[in-house]
Amino acid sequence: MKPGNLLLCVSLLTFQSVYSQDVMKPETLWSLQRVAEPRLSPDGKTVVYSVKAYDIRENKGNNDLWVVPANGGSPAPVAAGPLNDNSARWRPDGKKILYLSNQSGSMQIWEMDPDGSNKLQVTQETGDISAYGMSADGSRIWFAKEVKTKKDLHDLYPDLPKADAMIYDDLMYRHWDEWEDANSSHIFTAAYANGKLAAPTDIMLGEDFDAPMKPFGGDEQIAISPDGKKIAYSCKKMSGREYAVSTNSEIYVYDTEKATTENISKGMEGYDMNPAFSPDGKSIIWLSMKTPGYEADRNRIMLMDLNTKTTTELTTGFDYTPSAIAWSPGGKLIYFIAGINATEQLWSLNPDPKADVKIHQLTMDVVDYTDFSVARIKKEDVMVAARMSISAPTEIYHIDLKGNANKQITFTNGVALSKIKLGKVEKRMVKATDGKEILTWVIYPPNFDPSKKYPAILYCQGGPQSTVSQFFSYRWNFQMMAANGYIVVAPNRRGLPSFGEQWNLEISGDWGGQAMRDLLSAIDDVSKEPYVDASHMAAVGASFGGYSVYWLEGHHEKRFKAFIAHCGVFNLESMYGSTEEVWFPDFDLGGPYWKNPMPKSYRDFSPSNFVQNWDTPILVIHNGHDFRVPITQGMEAFNSARLMNIPARFLSFPEESHWVLKPQNGILWQREFFSWLDKYCK
Repeated sequence: MKPGNLLLCVSLLTFQSVYSQDVMKPETLWSLQRVAEPRLSPDGKTVVYSVKAYDIRENKGNNDLWVVPANGGSPAPVAAGPLNDNSARWRPDGKKILYLSNQSGSMQIWEMDPDGSNKLQVTQETGDISAYGMSADGSRIWFAKEVKTKKDLHDLYPDLPKADAMIYDDLMYRHWDEWEDANSSHIFTAAYANGKLAAPTDIMLGEDFDAPMKPFGGDEQIAISPDGKKIAYSCKKMSGREYAVSTNSEIYVYDTEKATTENISKGMEGYDMNPAFSPDGKSIIWLSMKTPGYEADRNRIMLMDLNTKTTTELTTGFDYTPSAIAWSPGGKLIYFIAGINATEQLWSLNPDPKADVKIHQLTMDVVDYTDFSVARIKKEDVMVAARMSISAPTEIYHIDLKGNANKQITFTNGVALSKIKLGKVEKRMVKATDGKEILTWVIYPPNFDPSKKYPAILYCQGGPQSTVSQFFSYRWNFQMMAANGYIVVAPNRRGLPSFGEQWNLEISGDWGGQAMRDLLSAIDDVSKEPYVDASHMAAVGASFGGYSVYWLEGHHEKRFKAFIAHCGVFNLESMYGSTEEVWFPDFDLGGPYWKNPMPKSYRDFSPSNFVQNWDTPILVIHNGHDFRVPITQGMEAFNSARLMNIPARFLSFPEESHWVLKPQNGILWQREFFSWLDKYCK
């Protein structure tokens, strides 16, 4: 049997019981396989990528590795089974695939032939390796893992081995979803030859800092020069209060021969992240934010000439924010992803100051490109990319860099999606109260009949600065909402990226202002349609979207019949006093609530100040391990609703964080979500 037929049979067996219905269900969503990390072989002919599948009954996921021809063809598994295999990268000579696997009990670097044979364990480290990379000449590897950098409770009190406590003297004692412990993530490096490593060196020895940076950093934050002599990495070498109030990460370069470290972004006070050496090793680029404390500032692409040490911005005048960046194999171009008009697109940049066209948009599809990989064949670049849309989970595409049609080369969820009826997605421009236009996605139920009336959902985006793009979410899934008989209205209100710096900035210091008016403008505009039942509408959202729901509960003037807030901000004063990344409220709210005079945000924009106006049933969802927006925010909101004698429900997952990541919890979340909506809107 051909590998492609094997995949098809596996898909049919996996989805047969789930897809008895023809519209999206929670079980459907969690049975979709998740494609990620496409990486082209050096000869540009083969793509290795990861596929994660969840077992609902076992309540866990498993990651496998597959390969597929870059121009399309039958996919084949190369590392599959009950173990977790991920982070596949080609060895520069193309003869081996490196990857992370837990087949030895902990996550280690392994390598295998491109067909999955001859698997060999490369590292023998104590503990898990979280990220790694190899120099272009194949002579050196770097990897990251946790090391103990300070004393823990039982070092301090060895006679109390069963004591269970945490002791802190400064801030950042917890971050997003984990408590600070005695460990830090450090970078190690070692010479490599034919699957064997020399003794690794900790390039951050004695430092109590993290690289990659927590909680979301990966191998994109670390780069190794082509000859393996230098390692560049992103790090915020601060601790305690200083760390909690600053976004000033730096780019450090470690010399593997001299064992010295240099800060090459010194004096740049915002985030500096994701370095990448040029193929000739003479230059380095990275992403940099200009404004201290502003975590949603526009990313600039900076270039340093490593000989002259001069630094230049390459994106001057570009009004959008680059994310992923990579050099072309020949070093003549830089490729990146940036959002524009509520989509994430691929771009190229010519760093030559004499170039007539500096920046060129490569794709213009109504989709989100999330990752890409480039190789070179016969003096021409070849690219593959991961892309998704509101109506389709991530698959891999071959990108035609000459501007012709792009070609889909993986169809991992093709069988599943062919059995589901999806709703139409429409782009709608809505006029705001200040005359500007709001790009709004409207998603219609499957089998939409304009002669009928449908309840509507206003989706309120989080962030606050996070685009309502063409994302395919496994929780806030617009097709799922539409499949339950709702028209979904998803506006890109003020404060969201991909519409220029000014639009993005207009949320800061004005949470309850124009952004809220934009949300109401969008739902008011769509609710005028004859097929919308304006008497049965709801507003839903998470994080800042949850804040938006709490705000609208006190200001909606009878528009809505139900609200749902997930991990939302309710009380701005207590939020400031209990969140961990203090730089965020310092910038977005104007500082602490005890500042004199008190910033207007606490007085004018805290939903807790308008509970006396609440009058509509509300479902509050908040999780125990959410440290960014602590659970007490949800508890305060729920308690306030019940004390006002408003119908309310409190749903909490004690072990989940700002998200819901376990399959059975995710299905329960969906069931409660639609049960609440249906009760009041149908």
